[in-house]
Amino acid sequence: MKKLTSVFYISFFIAFIFILWGAIAPEHVNETLGSIQSYISEKFGWFYLLSATTFVIFAIYLIFSPYGKIRLGKPDEKPEYNYFTWFAFLFTAGMGIGLVFWGVAEPLYHYYGPPTSEPETSAAAADALQYSFFHWGIHPWAIYAIVALALAYFKFRHDAPGVVSAALRPIFGDKVDGTFGTTVNVIVVFATIFGVATSLGFGAAQVTGGLSYTFDFINNNIGTQLIVIGLITILYLISAGTGLNRGIRILSMTNIILAVGLMLFLLAVGPTVYIFDAFTTTLGSYIQNLPSMSFNTAAFSGDRGWLESWTIFYWAWWIAWSPFVGTFIARVSRGRTIREFMLVVIAVPTLFGSLWFSVFGGTGISMDGILDGGLYDLMSDQGDEFALFSLLNEFPLASIMITLAILLIISFFVTSADSATFVLGMQTTNGSLNPPVSVKMVWGVIQSSSAAVLLYFGGLDGLETAMIIAALPFTFIMLLMVISIFKSLSNERHLIQTDKAVVQAERNKLREEKEKLKKEKEELKKEIKSTKKR
Repeated sequence: MKKLTSVFYISFFIAFIFILWGAIAPEHVNETLGSIQSYISEKFGWFYLLSATTFVIFAIYLIFSPYGKIRLGKPDEKPEYNYFTWFAFLFTAGMGIGLVFWGVAEPLYHYYGPPTSEPETSAAAADALQYSFFHWGIHPWAIYAIVALALAYFKFRHDAPGVVSAALRPIFGDKVDGTFGTTVNVIVVFATIFGVATSLGFGAAQVTGGLSYTFDFINNNIGTQLIVIGLITILYLISAGTGLNRGIRILSMTNIILAVGLMLFLLAVGPTVYIFDAFTTTLGSYIQNLPSMSFNTAAFSGDRGWLESWTIFYWAWWIAWSPFVGTFIARVSRGRTIREFMLVVIAVPTLFGSLWFSVFGGTGISMDGILDGGLYDLMSDQGDEFALFSLLNEFPLASIMITLAILLIISFFVTSADSATFVLGMQTTNGSLNPPVSVKMVWGVIQSSSAAVLLYFGGLDGLETAMIIAALPFTFIMLLMVISIFKSLSNERHLIQTDKAVVQAERNKLREEKEKLKKEKEELKKEIKSTKKR
């Protein structure tokens, strides 16, 4: 078994303390951490907006820069996975489960509470989809891409350990092997543990909600939710034992097939023309208004509530999730060029997510006034997790589609939890690309136990807030990553240009010697010819 690092023990201790705090005094946790989060959102909202936009700009720069030709691996190395498998990994680890949960709910929230326009109007519908595109599009995937690129570049091209601290070596040198590096990696593990634990808890609530919505004999209560967590734990521990190329790979491709199938079904039976019109129009307005939305701090409107509740919260959430998602994306992206990596990681999920929100969110908005009581009111009464099921219930084959949606949610959570155990194993075994099964099992049990305990005692909200707070220090780490990547790429380009100059000089020298030999050969021929004449 590979040696566990100090990061494992420190992270385990911190996680244990927070879980104990959340179990004993959940209200105190929520109140304390909620105050800290509110302060950060109010005072550092501008910092999150500028940082997230900086990552987008840097990612776009890399696509068009000369560095785009550099490969994440050795110069002649081929990609480890084909495009379909690679995208399945990206989609599953990135935000697949989030799209299923919020695909209907978020656009409806914006429709009834838009940032600027009048609620329940055509302008509000346009804003609802545009901001859904914004929150789930280029910015979050650029955030993921920066972390993933740093890890993949230094790991596969420079043979560095696959931990976040190693990506900062060009700036801090050997300090990354000491206390500073340990602190960075503990923040990574901290965010991953709590992020996945809260997702497991909230995911259990959604699965239980779907089951109770479909089957009258299943109650949506804490007991059922704990049973769901137990079953999901068993499934992802089995998957974790099979390794990356079996369990996660098979489940990721299954997720894509189920998600696309569900989306195509609703596209076919729903308001198809409206969906395509909404997608086309919103995509154009999203691209057109991207700069203004990226820098909008509501400085002159006087109402920052919507911005803090949605955009700033999302940017902090994606940054907090980026160590986990970025590490996993880096692991499956070996052999890609930087240009190919950035284009696919940012553009493909953004387009897919935009189409997803157009199908589910667009259908939800168009159906809201038709349903008895309104879809938004049904969602508000029963919970956000019921939005998707309430919508699907209005179309043919409702029971089959709801069952398919529940299976998709379960599959996503199994894969996400499995991916998280893989990442935690990497980060606590000094970046091993194949962490021991025993280590992954330990982290798997810790994640599920955390979710179960805090769900039972009501401390999940506090844990979620703690993860969001962790986004602030990690934002600084990400900005340092940008500097580190640029510095290393600049040095590499200089070395490549120097090597090219040396090679060119050698070629010129060989060319001169060849010309010299050619002249000597011609002179020799002339002498031989002259000798024969005599």
